[in-house]
Amino acid sequence: MDDVCFVVFSTSLLFLLITVSFAVDSISHSQSIRDNGSTLVSSDGSFELGFFSPGYLVLLGQNKSVVWWTSLSKYAQSTMIQLLDSGNFVVRDVTDGKSLWQSFDYPSHTLLPEMKMGWDFRTGLKRGLSAWKNSEDPCPGEFTCGIEMETHAYPEVYFRKGGLKHYRSGPWNGQEFSGASALRPNPIYSFDFVYNDNEVYYMYKLRSKSVISIMVLNGTTSTRDRLTWIEAEQTWRVYASVPRDLCDRYNLCGANANCIISDSPVCRCLQGFMPKSPEKWNSTDWSLGCMRKKPLSCQESDKDRFVKFTNLKLPDATHSWVDRSMNIKECRAKCLNNCSCMAYTSLDIRAGGSGCAILFGDLLDIRKLPDAGQDLYIRMSASEIDDDGKVKTGIIVAVVIGAVFSGMLLVGYYVYRSRTKLKETEKREENLKKKGVQKEDLELPIFNMSTIARATDNFSDDMKLGEGGFGPVYRGTLADGQEIAVKRLSSSSGQGFNEFMNEIKLIAKLQHRNLVKILGCCVQEEKMLMYEYMPNRSLDFFIFDQTREELLLDWPKRFHIICGIARGLLYLHQDSRLRIIHRDLKASNVLLDDEMNPKISDFGLARILTGGDQTGGNTKRVVGTYGYMAPEYAADGLFSVKSDVFSFGILVLEIISGRRNKGFYDPDNSHNLIGNAWRLWNEGRPLELIDSWLESSCNLSEVEVLRCIEVGLLCVQHHPEDRPSMASVVIMLGSDIALAQPKQPGFFMEKKHEASPDIGNE
Repeated sequence: MDDVCFVVFSTSLLFLLITVSFAVDSISHSQSIRDNGSTLVSSDGSFELGFFSPGYLVLLGQNKSVVWWTSLSKYAQSTMIQLLDSGNFVVRDVTDGKSLWQSFDYPSHTLLPEMKMGWDFRTGLKRGLSAWKNSEDPCPGEFTCGIEMETHAYPEVYFRKGGLKHYRSGPWNGQEFSGASALRPNPIYSFDFVYNDNEVYYMYKLRSKSVISIMVLNGTTSTRDRLTWIEAEQTWRVYASVPRDLCDRYNLCGANANCIISDSPVCRCLQGFMPKSPEKWNSTDWSLGCMRKKPLSCQESDKDRFVKFTNLKLPDATHSWVDRSMNIKECRAKCLNNCSCMAYTSLDIRAGGSGCAILFGDLLDIRKLPDAGQDLYIRMSASEIDDDGKVKTGIIVAVVIGAVFSGMLLVGYYVYRSRTKLKETEKREENLKKKGVQKEDLELPIFNMSTIARATDNFSDDMKLGEGGFGPVYRGTLADGQEIAVKRLSSSSGQGFNEFMNEIKLIAKLQHRNLVKILGCCVQEEKMLMYEYMPNRSLDFFIFDQTREELLLDWPKRFHIICGIARGLLYLHQDSRLRIIHRDLKASNVLLDDEMNPKISDFGLARILTGGDQTGGNTKRVVGTYGYMAPEYAADGLFSVKSDVFSFGILVLEIISGRRNKGFYDPDNSHNLIGNAWRLWNEGRPLELIDSWLESSCNLSEVEVLRCIEVGLLCVQHHPEDRPSMASVVIMLGSDIALAQPKQPGFFMEKKHEASPDIGNE
C-alpha cells in the first residue's frame, strides 16, 4: 500500500462528458471493466469512469498479488457498483440497496458538487483534498487542503504545503469564512456550511445543470482553483483562485500585525503595537511581528479596555474558545476576567451577532478586507486608550539648532558613552575575577543591572511572570525589541553561585529546539539569567489547571509535547557535545513557546559526565523534586541517565492523566499516581488513567495513548537497568514496534506528613 499509488476509485478518474455513446452505469460483482477502453457512464451522461493511463507512471503487480483494496463497513453476499449522476462511485448491497462504500468519502485533488469536505465526528472520517505529485502522478503530493479545528475552537480551512500552513480562510462566522471574501452569493453555485455535534463540512451545489464547475487543488501553482467548463472553447477556465494575493500568504506580517494589500509596504503593526525588531521590520523582514507598546498586567486586568478593529480577517483560531449561548457583552466580560484572553468577537455575525469567540496568545495572520471581514475587539492597557475608546498616538518633535553645534554634541555624547561603557565593562570583569571566573569562561553576553532594570520596568509587579524557590521571573523587552525572561535569584535561594555558574556554562553550550535558549547573564550586584521569552509559560500551568487545559491542551498537543521532551532529553544524554544528566526534570521545568513546542529549562542541578563511557555518578546530598526522583537517587544518591528516564516516565503519566504524581489521592488505595497507573495496567483498565476531559475529545487516539502509558510504565520501572534509554523511547513513540511488558515500578506510598517539594543543594 505504501509502495504504490492506485486511484481507480477516486474522483481523479471521473471525466466530464458533453456527449456519450450507449453505456451502462453499473456492474455486478461478477462483472468487470478493463483497461481496454471500457467505462461506466452515469445515467444522465454527466460522468464517465475508466482507467487512468499516465504517460510515465508504471504500476506492476507480481504473482497476481492485490495492489489495491478497500475495507467495507458491512459484509454483503451480493454487491454491485454504480456511477451516480453526481459523479459519486458507490458499492451497494443488492439486497437492500444501501451504500457500503463511496468515492465521495475519499476525494483526491478535486471537489465535485455535493461532495463534502470536512469531518464526520461519529466515524472519525476526514475528507480533505490532496494535490497530485505532478500532472502524471496522481499520488498525494505535499499540498493539501482541509477543514481544521481545535477542541472548543471554531473551524476554518487551511492549505498546507509540506505540513506547514500556507493559507487560511479565517474562521466560519455564520455567513462566510471571515477571510474568504470571494465566497459570496453568485450565479454559478450556492454553498452550505454545516457544523453540529455530528459533523462539520463545506459543500457547494451548481445552480444550473447547464453549468459545469469543479474545484481543483493545484500542486504546481499552490492554489485551489474553481474551474468552469467553456463549451465553445472546449477548455476549463479559472473562475476564482485562492490564495489571491500577497496578504493571503499565511502570517506574512508576523504576530499582532495587519496586512493591507493597498498599502506599500503591505504590513503594518496593529494600533497599540510596535515592531519587535525595528531594523528587520524596516528592511521588510516582518517575521518577528509586533509587540505591545504597553504590556498588559494580569494583576490589574480589570483596568484593561478593548479597542474595536473593523473589516478584519480574524486571527488564527488555533488557540481559542467558543460559546454559542453568550451575547457580545457576556463575551467581553469573559475575556476581561481571563488575563490570557487577547481578543474577542461574535461567533455568528448574522442578525446583529450572537455567540462568543475569545482568542489567546499572539494574534496571527490578520489582514484588512475593505468590504468583508468582521469586527474584532483587541485587549489594550487602559493607559493606551483615549476617552473615545481609541488607541492614543504620540508625536515626537525634534529640534535641530545647527549642523555644526549638533555635530559637536553628538561627538561629545559618543565619547562620553564610550568611556562609560568601558568603565562598566572593567567593573564587571573585576567582579568576576574576584569570584574566580574569567569572562571567556561564560561564552555568552553579560548584561549590566541597569539594562535589565530598564527592560523589566525596574522589576515591576506588572512584568512578573511567576516565582519559584530560586526567586522571581520577569518578562522584559530589550532596546532592540527582543522579548526576554529574566530569572532573578533571591538572596535566600537554594541555588548558590556554583549552581548559577553551572547553569551558565552548561546551557550556553547547548543548542536544540527542545531546550530553552539562554541569551545572557548578570553577575554584578545580583545573579540573573536572561532566557528567550516563552509566552505560554510552563507545562504545569496547563496540565494541572482544568480551565487552562480545557482551552488549549487536547491530545495531539499533549503527544507533541511528550515527543518533544523525549527528543530534548535524548540530545542531553547522547547527541550534545556533553553528556548531561538534568536531575530535575518536572512539569514546571518544561516551558512552552507560542506554538506549544516544549523546551526543557533550569540546568542549575545538572551534571556533566566527563568520561566517554560514564553513564552516572553519586552524591552525598540529594537535590531535586520529590515525586519525580528515581528510587536509587532518592535513597542512595545514585544518579544516571536512567534517573532522568524515570523522571520522564512520571511526566508522561502526569500529561496523560492531568494529575500530579505527588499529592495524588485515591480513596480506595494508598498509591500515588504511578501506583494507580500500575494497578490499572495489571487489571486491564489502563485507559481509566486518561484525563476525564480528554475522554470526550473527538481527536483522541486510544492506540497512541495506550502506547504512551506503556512507555511511561517502562520508564518508571524500579531497577535502572530495566528502563529504556531515551534513544529507545524516541523510537517507541514514533513507531508501532512491539514493546516489552513493564515490570513493577519504583514508586513510593503517599506519606501522612507533607514534605517540601524541592530539596537541598549539594
